Amino acid sequence: MLIYDAHSPAPRCLRMFLLEKGLHIPAVTVDVFSGENRQQAFLGVNPTGQTPALRLDNGNTLSEAVAIAEYLEELHPTPALIGSTPEERAQTRQWWRRVELNITEFIHNAYHYAEGLERFAPRIPAVPEAAEGLKRVAQDRLCWLDNMFGPGPYLCGERFSAADIWLYVWLDFAETVNQPFDHALPRIGPWFEQIAGRSAATLSRKLMASI
Repeated sequence: MLIYDAHSPAPRCLRMFLLEKGLHIPAVTVDVFSGENRQQAFLGVNPTGQTPALRLDNGNTLSEAVAIAEYLEELHPTPALIGSTPEERAQTRQWWRRVELNITEFIHNAYHYAEGLERFAPRIPAVPEAAEGLKRVAQDRLCWLDNMFGPGPYLCGERFSAADIWLYVWLDFAETVNQPFDHALPRIGPWFEQIAGRSAATLSRKLMASI
């Protein structure tokens, strides 16, 4: 197998997932800043032009970081980052969806339309007038998530999961693109510092340094 990696949050989510599972899969870095991911060579790998992507041993390619993580968890179920039982897997996916649909998508698009506008305007429909509103929605939904956060220490209680990885990576990214969150949030503030102390968080940050 081969991973198509990049200097971007979604690939970092997958990178941290692999580190937490102790999986070592060869990777090549796609230069998304120069637009390599929009050139024909990479579009032949993933027609959406997005990273990460995973080329399988049979020559097929999977894309979307969440789908790749699900696939790898099925191949390598331990340590379980999605879950060992149907209930655990459903609980992880519940929080994962809450994180993606309510927070990370707003962070992502706000970046596209504001700090990343010069880079993305030639590639996607850009709505700069929406950026500040999207940022406010992301912050509001983060407070909403903080209020739902249980006794912890993780989103799934005592169990560290892929949902923690996805939220952490995107909040860490947001700090670098003028979308810092309120570290005084009573649950997510301490949670963030706890996840930041994991070795996989530090190691996965390497390719993010130049964003």
